[in-house]
Amino acid sequence: MTNGKGPSVPIWLKNNQSVESVRLAVCDLNGILRGKRFPSKSINKLLKQGSRMPLSTSCIDIWGSDLLNSPFLFNTGDADGIVTPTGAELIPINWLDRPTAVLPCWMSDERNQPSPIDPRQILHSVIEKYVAIGLKPIVAFELEFYLLDPNSNKPLVSKNPMKKTRLLNTSVLSIDELDDFENFFSDVSIACKNHNIPSDSAISENGVGQFEINLTHTSNPLISADNALFFRRIVRGVAQSHGFKATFMAKPFLDIAGNGMHLHLSILNNLGDNIFNSKSESCNTILKNAVGGLINTMKESTLIFAPHLNSYRRLKPGTHAPTSISWGYENRTASVRIPGGLPENTRIEHRVAGADANPYLVAAAILSGVLDGIEKKTIVSDPIDGDSYAKNLEQIPSSWKSAVSIFRSGAFNKTFYSDTFIEVFSSLKLQEFNTFADRMEDFEVATYLDAI
Repeated sequence: MTNGKGPSVPIWLKNNQSVESVRLAVCDLNGILRGKRFPSKSINKLLKQGSRMPLSTSCIDIWGSDLLNSPFLFNTGDADGIVTPTGAELIPINWLDRPTAVLPCWMSDERNQPSPIDPRQILHSVIEKYVAIGLKPIVAFELEFYLLDPNSNKPLVSKNPMKKTRLLNTSVLSIDELDDFENFFSDVSIACKNHNIPSDSAISENGVGQFEINLTHTSNPLISADNALFFRRIVRGVAQSHGFKATFMAKPFLDIAGNGMHLHLSILNNLGDNIFNSKSESCNTILKNAVGGLINTMKESTLIFAPHLNSYRRLKPGTHAPTSISWGYENRTASVRIPGGLPENTRIEHRVAGADANPYLVAAAILSGVLDGIEKKTIVSDPIDGDSYAKNLEQIPSSWKSAVSIFRSGAFNKTFYSDTFIEVFSSLKLQEFNTFADRMEDFEVATYLDAI
C-alpha cells in the first residue's frame, strides 16, 4: 500500500474479472470505513477523477449520525470533498456471496488540500515531519480480539469448533486452542496474504476465547495503519464465515482481559541505522528522549488511545492493560515497554491503545510524542521495576470526559495537530458522551425504582 493513485488497480481487475462491484472506502475518525458501491466497469473513471463525498463523512459518530456542530456540516452546506485512491491494491472481500472488493481511499477538498479531519491524512502529515529531518519510522501493530457466539444479544464466548462445547477457561498460549481454531486462523492467513497484509504469529490470550495476531513491521507507517484497519475487517469477515462473531471492542467482558492494540516502533536514520540501538550510548540517550516524549504527551493523547466509553473499562489495575504513565524494560505492566532482543533491534512497544482505537490516529499520536521528545531532548524518569499497579505513579486519565477535556486544551496537541481536528474530534467524542448520558439504563431503574 502506497500513496497516490494506484496503477495496479486496472491490472488487478483484469486479473479478477469475476469481481462485479467495488466499494470506495474512507476511514472516519472512529476507524469505521464509509463509502460508496460502484460497478467494476466504473473504476477507470474513478481513478482519473475521484469521487465526491461530503467532507463531514469523516466526523460521523459511532451510531452513524452527523456531528451536529461540525464546521463541515451546515456551515458549508455539507459540501463535498474529493475521494481518491491511496495507491493501495483492491482488497477482495471473500466472505460475501458475490465477488466484490474494497478500494482504500482518502479525502481532500476542492483545492486538492488534504482534509484536516481525514485520519490517514493526519498521519501522513506527521510522517512528513520525520521525512523532513531524514528519519524513517518502522511500525508494526499487534491486535487482540474475541471470538463470540453470533446468536447471542450479549457478549458470549464462542463454542470450540472441534469439541462443539462452550469455551469456559482461560488458556494463555495454548497450542491445543490454536489447533481447535486452525481452520479459522488458516483462512485469516490466506485472506491477509490476498490483501498483501503481512500477518505473523497468533496466540491465545488472557481472556476466554481471546486471541492476538501480530502484523509484521513495514517502513511506511501509513501502510502499517492500513494493514491494521483492514485486518480488523478481515478477522470479522472470516469469523462470520466460520459461524463466529469477532469483536475488537476494548472490554466486552467486565471480569476478564480487554482487547489491546500495541504498536511497536523503531526509527532508521538516512544511513539505515536504528537510532535506538542500545549498544551505543548516544542511541540509548535518543531512546530515552523518545520515551520521555511519550510520557510527557500521554495524558493529552489518551482520548486517541481510548476513544470510547467502553475503552476506560479496559484501563484497570491487574488486567494486563496499563493504568500508569510509566515505562520499563521488559515490563508489561508499564505503558511504554522496551522489549528485549539484539541491541540493533531495540524498539519501543506502546501498550495503551485499545483494539477499538483508530490505527491512523494511534500511530500519529505516538510518532508525534516520540518526535517531540527527540527534538526537545526530553529527560525521562527512571524506568520502573516490578508491578506498576502496586506503585504510586501518575495515572492515565480514567474517564472519557476528562480525556476529552485534556485533549481539547492540551498545549502539545496544538503544536502537532490542526485546530480544526482538535475541535472536531473533541466535539465528536462529547456528542457521543452526551448520547450515553441521556439514556436511562435497566440497572439504574432496577436500583432506584423500589428502593426509594
